[in-house]
Amino acid sequence: MESRLHLPPERITRGRELASRIVAPVQDFIDAHTTVTVERATLRLAGADGADADGVPVPNLVVDQVRDRLEEGALRFWVNALVRTGDDVVTLSRRVAGGFRLDGIPLADPVSLEAKAAELVSAASMRVRGNRKRREELLARHAGKNHSPLLYVIVATGNIHEDVKQARAAAAQGADVVAVIRTTAQSLLDYVPYGATTEGFGGTYATQENFRIMRAALDEEIERHGRYVHLTNYASGLCMPEIAVMGALERLDMMLNDSMYGILFRDINMYRTFVDQKFSRMVNAWAGVVINTGEDNYLTTSDAVEKAYTVLASQFLNERFALVAGLEPWQMGLGHAFEMDPALPDGFLLEVAQALMAREIFPEAPLKYMPPTKFMTGDVFRGVVQNALFNFASKLTGQGIHLLGMLTEAIHTPFMQDRYLALENAKYVMGSMAGLGEEITFRKDGVVVKRANQVLEEAVAFLEKVEGTGLMDAIATGLFADVKRPRDGGKGLDGLRKKGEGYWNPFETHLTRELGLGGGR
Repeated sequence: MESRLHLPPERITRGRELASRIVAPVQDFIDAHTTVTVERATLRLAGADGADADGVPVPNLVVDQVRDRLEEGALRFWVNALVRTGDDVVTLSRRVAGGFRLDGIPLADPVSLEAKAAELVSAASMRVRGNRKRREELLARHAGKNHSPLLYVIVATGNIHEDVKQARAAAAQGADVVAVIRTTAQSLLDYVPYGATTEGFGGTYATQENFRIMRAALDEEIERHGRYVHLTNYASGLCMPEIAVMGALERLDMMLNDSMYGILFRDINMYRTFVDQKFSRMVNAWAGVVINTGEDNYLTTSDAVEKAYTVLASQFLNERFALVAGLEPWQMGLGHAFEMDPALPDGFLLEVAQALMAREIFPEAPLKYMPPTKFMTGDVFRGVVQNALFNFASKLTGQGIHLLGMLTEAIHTPFMQDRYLALENAKYVMGSMAGLGEEITFRKDGVVVKRANQVLEEAVAFLEKVEGTGLMDAIATGLFADVKRPRDGGKGLDGLRKKGEGYWNPFETHLTRELGLGGGR
């Protein structure tokens, strides 16, 4: 299809080639390392569950027991205990929660270990495949009932049971996607709380039980309204792989998952993050989850006009990291945002240029478009207009996932009526101009075309600079989002381990094979 923005295909190809070369050495590092949360994620897939009397999760207990031998893979000790004791995974989890140690048990023969591991891999695969099949059946049954783009709202009360009430209301009002916002700073916890939670600041804890509760509630709403309602949470922070596993087991549909967000915006060590994002994305790919990346955050620390090219550059990198983890283009909800100063002359044209440019460069990706937040003032009347323009731009440029703007942004967490008004705004604007994008063309010498080509050229030049310095040094020197993060700084570095010669992770091997990836151990 010919580009409406007259974007030169060779420059887009150049951007992808640069991203591939930038990611390659980072990928070599990733493949040689594991982390405490990759090991805990693997244990979760193998049935380790529950917590001790102090609330410490069983996967953490196991990893803490074998921390000095983690380069061998924590799963070896879990599988060995199952073989030696004859316990099932529920019983062994209960015993570990009660203080039973796995690190002193003599190793069984390799044949027995491989056989038991194969059983665990098969059980997890059956559950994940079942979840994918269930999702696909429901989507097929209710095909054509969702909005385009998908209308995405958030709930964030801190209490999962109150979140359910708000999610049900949002579904009734027409939401296609419900995201449960995670409680403040959970991304910095190096464990996943256990069970249902009823307290949280600015959001609700991401736990497997909370995922189960919300999924069950939204499934009821699907049947009630005859429209699929997608469930979203966060596979990010210090527990990216574990939360991805929880999402796979409880049939979440989307997960926020970015290759560099934790480094730049949560000060998590870059080595730790790069290793964690790979395994988490492999799990998401396996589970059929659509990831949402976080490029919108660049525009909260940098100017949306001057640094628009960093958004596109990050999209190229996120796409490449996703591909090497086995994600397909339809699973890449690459992010961007409507965040230019409303007082900027022709600002709306520049927003359209950015959005349509992303649509043309990533034609198969369900792009996730974020609403205005930086320049929302608390003036609800102006806020309605800003959101209406955002809704207009999204429909005009064919976005895939549309996070609704709230007229009360910068005032408080949205009330149910705020979501209702946001949904009505979007449905009205998008419905009234549904076919406009197919009716208009853009002048080759006009503002929109010139701007899109300018941003593409700047993004390619930026990626050339990153290739010259290397991605990790580029991050360390502040090339992304004007934020500097040193290689050995940030949280979580002590949880990184180089894989030993005998490293054993049958789940990683299985995912590598299932996703058609090269390498692996």
